[in-house]
Amino acid sequence: MRRFRESTVDPTDPASTRTPPNMTATMRPLRLYSPPHGPLEILVRRTDGGESFTIMLIDQSGEVLGMAKDIQGRFNVLDVIPGIATLKRAAWLQLVQNDRPLGAPIVIQPIIEPPPVRTMRASRPDSTATFTKIVGWGDHPLDADDPKIDEVRKTWIAGDPPVLSGFKAYADMDVLIRTDHGEILVALAPDEAPSTVWNFRTLVRDAFYDHGGFHRVVPADREGRPFVIQGGDPTLTGNGGPGFALALEPSALAHDYGVISMARADDPHSAGSQFFFALGREGTARLDGQYCAFGYAISGARTIDSIAATPIADIAEGRPVNIPTILTMQLVAAPARMPGIDRRSDRIKPLAKVGETPPTSR
Repeated sequence: MRRFRESTVDPTDPASTRTPPNMTATMRPLRLYSPPHGPLEILVRRTDGGESFTIMLIDQSGEVLGMAKDIQGRFNVLDVIPGIATLKRAAWLQLVQNDRPLGAPIVIQPIIEPPPVRTMRASRPDSTATFTKIVGWGDHPLDADDPKIDEVRKTWIAGDPPVLSGFKAYADMDVLIRTDHGEILVALAPDEAPSTVWNFRTLVRDAFYDHGGFHRVVPADREGRPFVIQGGDPTLTGNGGPGFALALEPSALAHDYGVISMARADDPHSAGSQFFFALGREGTARLDGQYCAFGYAISGARTIDSIAATPIADIAEGRPVNIPTILTMQLVAAPARMPGIDRRSDRIKPLAKVGETPPTSR
């Protein structure tokens, strides 16, 4: 698939007015936060008198939720694209001219509190130890086939209806992770985990992860199934973090090869900065609904596999002999969103093992 990577305005600076070269129009939000009923102001500037352009509102799957044509200057996007007012999850505003995208899209994120998380104590199949199992959100069970769910659900009290507190509007960004094993390019999923994505972006922007590493490497679980590589702890001990905790979000992004998710302690709301990459669906499917997946690698399969193959000093802890180093993390402009295209189709696939037919991978 063709990739569009025209340069755009500085996405970490909402006030930036730099005009990219060879662009006939630019689009940027005028503020990060907007109240529920607006104004949600966008500035569109034309650099020539060329042909007309369209602003499209596109969801993750590529469905066009609304559009406006030939809007210029400063305007309230709620007035020209009514579909934004009813958004339940993040979508993308894309400037298009003659089927050609102009720059990176803008993420439009409705600010909605996640529903209350419902939990129960459960036992691990291979141990007498117990842990906090997430069984649902609000009055919705996570797994209706689990016989224990009905018993727990009798005591549930549905939370208040979700309240729209406003909107966030910001340039869409990928995260480039540079390591001593190579690079990984990560696409983020604000439609699934908006607060988690924003936290990760902020830590990346402020260089929190630079000179860190992957302190935990578990290439396979007890059943021999591919599991995870974990990083994001500045102390490299497994006990460090940013000094605050995140509320768990009900992401439906499945844990699969190359998916990035937040690590946490037993408390569902204890994630902060530590993250992990899943190494395969077989070993990480059980993490669905229990941990918050918030993005996926679109390149870097060889780097992930190289980190997973690093020699281990302590198998029980997953402690590498030499901790793979994160040199830097950087926000880079995301590619354009186009109608009918689901960007998740760009996700990396596992590299072929000896004797297998190599899949398409990045």
